[in-house]
Amino acid sequence: MRTVTAYATSGPRSPFERTTIDRRDLGPRDVLIAIAYAGICHSDIHTAREEWGATTFPMVPGHEIAGVVEAVGSEVTRYAVGDRVGVGCMVDSCGECRHCLAGNEQFCRAGIGTYASTGRDGKPTAGGYSTHIVVTEGFVLRIPDALGLDVAAPLLCAGITTYSPLRHWRVGPGSRVAVAGLGGLGHMGVKIAAGLGAEVTVLTRTDSKADDARSFGAAHVRATADGTAFRELRNSFDLILNTVSAELDLDRYVRMLDVDGTMVNVGLPEHALSISLMSLVGNRRSLAGSPIGGIAETQEMLDFCAEHNLGSTIETIGGADIDAAYERVVAGDVRYRFVIDIATLEG
Repeated sequence: MRTVTAYATSGPRSPFERTTIDRRDLGPRDVLIAIAYAGICHSDIHTAREEWGATTFPMVPGHEIAGVVEAVGSEVTRYAVGDRVGVGCMVDSCGECRHCLAGNEQFCRAGIGTYASTGRDGKPTAGGYSTHIVVTEGFVLRIPDALGLDVAAPLLCAGITTYSPLRHWRVGPGSRVAVAGLGGLGHMGVKIAAGLGAEVTVLTRTDSKADDARSFGAAHVRATADGTAFRELRNSFDLILNTVSAELDLDRYVRMLDVDGTMVNVGLPEHALSISLMSLVGNRRSLAGSPIGGIAETQEMLDFCAEHNLGSTIETIGGADIDAAYERVVAGDVRYRFVIDIATLEG
C-alpha cells in the first residue's frame, strides 16, 4: 500500500479537510499516476452532499484527473513513465458483457466509478482530490501534447459528457444545435458542437455571458428569462443539448425542436421533471438522456479537442479552496470549470 495526501469530506455537509488515504500496490496491469490537476464537477457536489442518495464517507471525490505516469506494472504495454495521462468517471468494468465488448463500458452493470464506488477489493474508491491514483491501464487515457494538463482535466467528464451525445446524434455541418446552459458542461458543448461544424445557439437565462458564448463558437445567443425566445424559436433546432442541473419547463424547450428533433439531457437536477406528451407527438420529437462515453470514445474526444484547440476554460484553485468553490458552483459563479492544482495539497 502507498499512503498519499488527499482532501476528503466526512459527511454530506462537512467541510473538506486534508488527510491521507491508501492506494493499492501496483498490480501487473496497473498504472500509478501522479495527479497534477483535478476538475470539480457538479456531480461531485451532488454526490458529496447526498443529493442523489446515500453514499459512503469519508469521501474523496474527483473524476476529472490529469497527470503524469509515475510507475507501471510489469504487464503494462500502453504507457510508460513520464506519459501525460488522464482518468475519467470509470476505473474498471467487467470487460466481458455486451456493453464492454462494444466499447460502451459506461453501461456495464459491474462498472466501478472513480470515487464513491466499490472496488474489486471491496473497499470504497477514492478520486482525484489526491496526489496519486492507481488505475488499470485499460481505463487510462492519453492526453495529447497540444492540451495543457490543467485545461484537459475537465474534458474527462465535461468534455466526454457533451461530445458523446453530439456524436451519437450525428451533429455536423448543417446541424442546428441549441445548448441550454453555459456552465461547466455547456461551455464545452458549445465548443465541441461548433468544432463539429454545427450552427450553435446558446440558450441562457440572461445575456451576461453572450460574449463568452460567441468566443466559444456560438452563432447566436438567446436569453430565456423573459420567455420570448421560446415563442420565437419554435421548431428551430435539430438537437437541444440540455446541460442545466436545475428544474426546467421541458415543454417550452421541446417545442423549439423541429420535426424529428431530439432534446438530450446531460444535466441532472435533484428532483424529477414532467412533460406533456403533446409536446413530443406533434413534430415526432424525442426526449433523451446521455451519460459519459466509453473509453475509446473518450480518447477520440481528447484527440478531437487537441486537434481543434478546445481545452476547457478554467479557474485554478488550491485544495483549501474546495468548499468555497462548491458554493460558487452552486451559485453559478464560475467561468467555467474549477480545477484543483494538486501541488497545493502538500503545501
